Amino acid sequence: MLRVRCLRGGSRGAEAAHYIGSRLRGVFTGWVQRTFQSTQAATASQNTCAAEDKATSPVPKDCLVCSYNEWDPLEEVIVGRAENACVPPFSVEVKANTYEKYWGFYQKFGGQSFPKDHLKKAIAEIEEMCNILKGEGVTVKRPDPIDWSVKYKTPDFESTGMYAAMPRDILLVVGNEIIEAPMAWRARFFEYRAYRRLIKDYFNSGAKWTTAPKPTMADELYDQNYPIHSVEDRHKLAAQGKFVTTEFEPCFDAADFIRAGRDIFVQRSQVTNYMGIEWMRRHLAPDYRVHIISFKDPNPMHIDATFNIIGPGLVLSNPDRPCHQIELFKKAGWTVIQPPVPLIPDDHPLWMSSKWLSMNVLMLDEKRVMVDANETSIHKMFEKLGISTIKVNIRHANSLGGGFHCWTCDIRRRGTLQSYLD
Repeated sequence: MLRVRCLRGGSRGAEAAHYIGSRLRGVFTGWVQRTFQSTQAATASQNTCAAEDKATSPVPKDCLVCSYNEWDPLEEVIVGRAENACVPPFSVEVKANTYEKYWGFYQKFGGQSFPKDHLKKAIAEIEEMCNILKGEGVTVKRPDPIDWSVKYKTPDFESTGMYAAMPRDILLVVGNEIIEAPMAWRARFFEYRAYRRLIKDYFNSGAKWTTAPKPTMADELYDQNYPIHSVEDRHKLAAQGKFVTTEFEPCFDAADFIRAGRDIFVQRSQVTNYMGIEWMRRHLAPDYRVHIISFKDPNPMHIDATFNIIGPGLVLSNPDRPCHQIELFKKAGWTVIQPPVPLIPDDHPLWMSSKWLSMNVLMLDEKRVMVDANETSIHKMFEKLGISTIKVNIRHANSLGGGFHCWTCDIRRRGTLQSYLD
């Protein structure tokens, strides 16, 4: 095999062409000469080099994306939208993640809008939340409104969409990198589209942008015969390590991960499988350590209403869903706090969540927290910790499945990468 090293510059390129052509006795002379036309080759080489230099430029110092934990001073955040939110079709993965008292609601309204009056109130609450964040000096960004009622079809399934209400579910910021989660519900397959404009802006500012492998969401990803009849069934299945998602391909929701500097904690849940966790572990190594933790939880889905890290070595741990590895944190000197029982009334609809959204708070810094205005008992808990509460009412927004942490994704916090577990 004759190997040729291409040299920059017209004259040397022409000489190489002449030499190769003579050695091969004219067989490839015409092709080589056309390839190494001196003036054109020099120009193309210069243009290519200029493009390469531009493409590999270092990350700008003023990159907008930088967040390592859940409590450093918050400077920029994405807040979700309730506009056009639709009830997801009642598929097997939705059934496994919702309470049986709402199954009739999904069967009746799947693919249609959530109740219009309720949505209107939720939209108003989130707008007020955004105004309060801005008043606290935080830059607020919003995803694009999309018609989620449009039916779509892939080679493996068909569905309607859901919403862009919970950026925490789909986006995970680690340092200056934004990771798009692949998701696990078919109704959320195209949810990333609402955030693409924002992510492109962040990418152009210097951020890293990673999209995790998108699952096909074929039938094999789900246990089609997952035996769900009651909460007791769920407890037994979770204790046995059985979930509605299989290990057919990687899947995860970003909200199953929670950050504490170099250490990131994750649970295997109904929407996050071990293949998804392993993908994240390999992707983030060696700078970050991904730890699997588990809970006594009949319906594990998203970690931040079960285990919410609110400061360096300070964590809210749900008393109804105790952590099996809690001694790991206590031995490291962490303070583990059990939040009080939520005050939300039984008759308030929570179609996609539990009452424990009361502990799903957003830290603006170590001494300021955004918390539900109605949850007076948790206000007192924070006051005893020396943390001032910013009270906001998002009770109707809660019904769509999230508290303040869920409704947001912190893009920039003023802080540095540290280790809090060693």
